[in-house]
Amino acid sequence: MPEYLTPGVYVEETSFRSRSIEGVPTSTFGMAGRTAYGPVPYQIPGGPVLVPGPTLVTSFTEYERAFGGLTLDDDTVSQVALAARAFFANGGRRLYVSRVFPFVKKTTNGVTDIDVPKNFASLASPPTGTPLLRWWARWPGAAGSRISVAVAFRRSKNVLISSSANGTTTVRLTGVQPGAAVEVLDLGADGKPAPPDDRTQPAAATIRIVDRAADGTLGYRNAQGGVDAPTAGKAAFHITLAVSVQLGTDRVDVYNELELDRLHPRSIENVLKPRDPADEFALVWLELPPPAAGAAVSPGDRLTELLKLDARHRGFLTGGGNGEDPTADDLLGQAASPDDPHQPATGLTALGEVDDIAVVAMPDTVALAEQQEQTAVDGLIAHCERLRYRMAIVDPPADSSVSGVRRFRSQFDSTYAALYYPWLRIVDPTRRPDPGGPTPMLDVPPSGFVAGIYARSDLERGVFKAPANEVVHGMSEFVTNVTYDRQSVLNPEGINALRFFEGRSNRVWGARTMSSDPEWKYVNVRRLFIYLEHSIDKSTQWAVFEPNNERLWASVRQSVEDFLLVTWKSGALMGTKPEEAFFVRCDRTTMTQNDIDNGRMICLVGVAPTYPAEFVIFRIGQFTADAPAV
Repeated sequence: MPEYLTPGVYVEETSFRSRSIEGVPTSTFGMAGRTAYGPVPYQIPGGPVLVPGPTLVTSFTEYERAFGGLTLDDDTVSQVALAARAFFANGGRRLYVSRVFPFVKKTTNGVTDIDVPKNFASLASPPTGTPLLRWWARWPGAAGSRISVAVAFRRSKNVLISSSANGTTTVRLTGVQPGAAVEVLDLGADGKPAPPDDRTQPAAATIRIVDRAADGTLGYRNAQGGVDAPTAGKAAFHITLAVSVQLGTDRVDVYNELELDRLHPRSIENVLKPRDPADEFALVWLELPPPAAGAAVSPGDRLTELLKLDARHRGFLTGGGNGEDPTADDLLGQAASPDDPHQPATGLTALGEVDDIAVVAMPDTVALAEQQEQTAVDGLIAHCERLRYRMAIVDPPADSSVSGVRRFRSQFDSTYAALYYPWLRIVDPTRRPDPGGPTPMLDVPPSGFVAGIYARSDLERGVFKAPANEVVHGMSEFVTNVTYDRQSVLNPEGINALRFFEGRSNRVWGARTMSSDPEWKYVNVRRLFIYLEHSIDKSTQWAVFEPNNERLWASVRQSVEDFLLVTWKSGALMGTKPEEAFFVRCDRTTMTQNDIDNGRMICLVGVAPTYPAEFVIFRIGQFTADAPAV
């Protein structure tokens, strides 16, 4: 109750309506696995710590920019990249990727650390002795050795202005800020600034860094850390840099108007830094190592080293590798350390920190040995069951026969997972077709295609619609032809068939979970309840610690009823009127006094979901014209 102590008029806001419940997204897909490049948590020994979480991409072009192409640079295709490509081709819009990279490690004096050269590509300049600068691949992987760097410079007009008044000449720098690099030269014979040809690189001895003196004026930083005032009879030309970073032949990133000194916000060191750079998907970062003991390094020396990598002499990073082959434990990852912020969650576990994800898969399980694959799939299913608000799409083993996929399916029982069979055959996007030979083909697991169909069905119809009888895009044929008789064996066991129908193309022809519980037999029923439960969970957090009385119960009851009414009107629930579709009870009949005394508010919600018409039956018989119709 607010306090009213001073006489006056008090205008207060209040609400006379129930709080609304907003539906959560159901089509956001999450994957964990190996990629060619891209964000992964790591720490270089003695270097910066990078702790990125799963990365959101909204198109396959964006995926390629963040995680590289379809191969892992060792002629091995990336199943995650192929699945991402299929997901977007089939209507998906939002994808989170958690990259898995088992680092190659080494042990020195009993201490195990990352073996930097075997994981990260780099380029030191100069290549021998103590480097003045070093370019690093921002992420581990063999793709780093295909990165090249070139640096160009640009001279501006003279920024040193002289003015005379009362017989006094004043010289000042203009148009630059602290941290800018300038080339200081003598004036020409005519007393005017004469910049050299732009093809001539600045000499190291002529480079100065602009800094601010104690009196607020701009000058040149000296070796002692002070600031020297500019003098008359000189010209100063502002030097800016442009860095071109190229990966292979397809991607070129250009960073213009960069400055030399870290004091400037647009310095090359600040823009191309390892943590939180301006470009989220930057390929490289620049390290400026401390000089050798007793050696002095001027800004001009570093500029000279930078400009050695011009357009005609691009510098290629060397080293790096694809790490160890991942195991089931690597794919599943580990939870974040509660005591060390530098040990974030990894692998599939990292996807658990993203609340929006509703569907998950791990396409790399198909590359594991049999026992490892079973462990990985068990972990994927356990992940969904533990978090409750997501569905797993399970890939069958490669080259599975009908008997083989039934044997694989028999090892699992969960309402939070669905299995699709068989694999799909696509035109190999990693190879250029030979005009005189057959088209190269590639077999891929179905999870990426199915996740895209889940998203497309949700966006076009709703989560209550079974994601089946939907056309599969971006494929040539199924690896195994599932016939009517074969599906009659697979369908009762919860194996969803992918089938070809003459004149109706390739379609998903099943919508069952991997559960033995008949109540949760259908994918759309499980996903509908996930949607309802998650939406109510997120939108009723306001009720925690409210007074547990009739007013709260009525408010919660009204909020849930309004939400379910909209859900029923969308066609998600059975019944010709709301009373037949759902009920919500939150009153003295759902709670005992003991519940209330212990801070428990209990609301009972019942809904009548729609089940898919899996078997459409027409019974046709004869009758005579004078006989009444049955």
